[in-house]
Amino acid sequence: MPILAAALLPFVLSVSLAASFAAKAAEPVKIVVFGDSLVAGYGLAASEAFPAVLQKMLTEKGHAVTITNAGVSGDTASGGLARLDWSVPDGTQGVILELGANDMLRGTDPAVTKDALEKIINRLKERGIAVLLAGMLAAPNLGPDYTARFNAIYPDLAREHGLMLYPFFLDGVAGNTTLNLSDGLHPTAEGVRRIATAILPTVEKFVASLAPAR
Repeated sequence: MPILAAALLPFVLSVSLAASFAAKAAEPVKIVVFGDSLVAGYGLAASEAFPAVLQKMLTEKGHAVTITNAGVSGDTASGGLARLDWSVPDGTQGVILELGANDMLRGTDPAVTKDALEKIINRLKERGIAVLLAGMLAAPNLGPDYTARFNAIYPDLAREHGLMLYPFFLDGVAGNTTLNLSDGLHPTAEGVRRIATAILPTVEKFVASLAPAR
């Protein structure tokens, strides 16, 4: 090997390694938003759906993320469990789990909802995928017993499985006629922006917790 080439070799290797590490550091965190019509973007353009809005907000704050919309309108927790394996691809690092609203609207036994959510959580944990649990609250007209049992699902699961919890996905939007479509259930584009803005600090912490795995 010529003397000059030999002298330059350590420099070339260091530059190559630095470039490799920089490229790895720039790889986006892969997140799937797994839920129902509240995240699927019911009645809205794809760019107005929660996952797209959240990704835009995170990107603007300097986070390298790729967020996939795995929301299906009408899905229950049990329905989500049935499609979990093909809805969350290999390589996913984190899932924002938002399910249960349709269970509540149908008056499903909270024990059934909790069991399905717990099975989803366990399957994701087995795959090494972190979970941010987005909570739901029962409508008060369902009665105090049902409300108490349903509302306990999310904090109980978060505590039992050591999950990050956002207590109420529709916080500040539920019941506000100006932020919901005419059906009174699904957020408008502005409603989605309010939801994304409110949950953003929690999601930023979630993204930060995933960074060492990159």
